[in-house]
Amino acid sequence: MKAKKNENNLETCPVNNTLKIIGGKWRLRIIHEIGEDKRRFGELKRLIPEISEKMLIQELKVLVEYRILIRKAYKEIPPRVEYYVSERGKKVFPIIEEIKKFSNETN
Repeated sequence: MKAKKNENNLETCPVNNTLKIIGGKWRLRIIHEIGEDKRRFGELKRLIPEISEKMLIQELKVLVEYRILIRKAYKEIPPRVEYYVSERGKKVFPIIEEIKKFSNETN
């Protein structure tokens, strides 16, 4: 019975829920690189050369699903898709700024 209670606590933990959305190796970096701009897939790949195409595609899809990013597809030939940070996603910017401050303080 106790194990079940602990599982419920994890589901309602705000830190755990936030990490589910923006945690991991790449998501904050992607949000940071897009910033206030609109970015195309190729631009993001150039800005984050360490990420594989497959992983970038996967992380962009997840961030769009969580409504952190907005994906805009243009009906052009060749096709053009842009990503930008949603109003909800902009709430992550202060977190990124605090991470940058922390990094500068520890170096």
